[in-house]
Amino acid sequence: MQTPTSERERFRLWRVDGLLLALALALFLALGGHQLGLPGLHYDEAKEAGNNALQLLRGLPVTAFRGAGLPLGSSLLPLMVQDYIGALNVYMAIPFLALFGVSVPALRLLPLLTASATLVLLYLLAKEAFGRRAAAMATLLLAVNPSFVFWSRQGIFVTNVTATLAAASTLTALRWWRHRRPRDLYVTAFLWGLGIYAKLLFVWIIGAIIGVCAISQLGRWIGNALRAGSDTSSFSSGCHSPSLTSRSLSLSARRLALSVLCFVFPLTPLILFNFRTGGTLVSIFGNLDSSYYGVRNTAFGANFVGRVKQLLALLRGDHFWYLGDGIANGAAPWLAIGLIALSLLISLLGLRRRPRPSFLIPHPLALLSLAFCFLFVVQSSFTVSDLFITHYAILLPFVFLAVGAIADGLLRWGGRARRGGRALLVPVLVALIWWGAGDLWVTVRYHRALAASGGHAAHSDAIYDLAEYLDAHDVRSPLVLDWGMEAPLYFLTAGRVQPAEVFGYEQLDAPDAGFVERLRFFLDDPSNVYLFHVPEETVFRGRREVFDRLAAEAGLVPHVEAVFYERSGRMIFVLTRVEPL
Repeated sequence: MQTPTSERERFRLWRVDGLLLALALALFLALGGHQLGLPGLHYDEAKEAGNNALQLLRGLPVTAFRGAGLPLGSSLLPLMVQDYIGALNVYMAIPFLALFGVSVPALRLLPLLTASATLVLLYLLAKEAFGRRAAAMATLLLAVNPSFVFWSRQGIFVTNVTATLAAASTLTALRWWRHRRPRDLYVTAFLWGLGIYAKLLFVWIIGAIIGVCAISQLGRWIGNALRAGSDTSSFSSGCHSPSLTSRSLSLSARRLALSVLCFVFPLTPLILFNFRTGGTLVSIFGNLDSSYYGVRNTAFGANFVGRVKQLLALLRGDHFWYLGDGIANGAAPWLAIGLIALSLLISLLGLRRRPRPSFLIPHPLALLSLAFCFLFVVQSSFTVSDLFITHYAILLPFVFLAVGAIADGLLRWGGRARRGGRALLVPVLVALIWWGAGDLWVTVRYHRALAASGGHAAHSDAIYDLAEYLDAHDVRSPLVLDWGMEAPLYFLTAGRVQPAEVFGYEQLDAPDAGFVERLRFFLDDPSNVYLFHVPEETVFRGRREVFDRLAAEAGLVPHVEAVFYERSGRMIFVLTRVEPL
């Protein structure tokens, strides 16, 4: 039975947790919610959530990916939105569009709140693993990080729900590993299945979790062997919270079967999709050696180096050129490297001491959090798509989990070491404040740049002007000859404009074999409208040249009816008709 004193202390700690989380969420929502309509609606935001959600909400014909869906009355429930991305965001977006109307800010409220949940889960995970102070540092740093803020605003673009599921499943997995409660195992299995359905790259999170558990178990065995001959208990006692070392690994057949069922259940749409289309299997096995975007998976070393460079860019935050500028917190990577190096040095010194006081190892679990990030980066060096830096959206909370753990370990070591330890307290605190203030300033400057630019390229808010023009001029079925326009135009006009993509996805650098015949069919109708990017923004190349040649052969001349500009005055979209010579 709790005594009044312990109950008051418990309430005080809950209040501390609430205040810390309120501060982190207030900072994040202020930064993330500002000018939510900018940058312009990206193709993936509309294609992977907005359009299907709009269709289901308004009772419009549903364009399910590869035509695979489940019939429900007169509608069709899409199973997937890409071969390796499930339709989870589609169904989550419907309430937001229903409550706030079909608009870009309404659509982006979903990932913004998903990211808020990630912050809360990160706090709980860090508190469970390392303690309240580590949780506060990790969560506050993540809340102002420019990568987290701007990826969360366009979170459907990076499928940021996977980060939420990753944080949640890691928390339940940690609890199961420590306490062996069946409910934690079943919830973890379900979240793993749901994460894979949300986006296939979630397997990297599962691989990292399994790898960390294997390392922990190996450490337990080694520790037990050494403990038989000497006092090496510091490996586990150095943690502020219970160690990651687990109880017995045995599982009954019943619990194992229930876990498998929990894992498979959320994968049902993915399984049905592949029974009908085989799309995911084709995407995986057709890109094992060289991906659609030309990544050679056999060049693992070069891919790994590229991924490490992306991780450094992630810390700097200078990869958001499309917001209007490349703004960096140049100190962040050096601060991270310094904290890691100092922690490793103290840990090595602690392992060499006899006897080994627990305070000489800043945080054994912090080393496992670093191992988690390392294992993720290793796995991500193999891809069936491309080495997109956006893949790191799912890893970002774990980067700051490791930072919070390391910093907390150093602060505790500094507070307990007898000689010179307290000298660490000020530098570590200064490093964290410097890092957080730098990220906050970068995020604010990005907002300023975005307000001026409106976004560049596929993120340009010029797409709003194009959508308004087509809707106002009653152009209902424009023909799109490059990627990036069809899905946003459909969403922005609430389905009134229904563009048709005719450029073909088979090849990036040249039209496919059937492109000429498709285009000739459309050229026969002089009322057709054609949409292009300017040459420097064209993704699927060679189509405009074929268009001009076929028009000339048919005795037609292309006529530019309208051009649409970014706020900088740079052309981006061209609307063209054809006329007789």
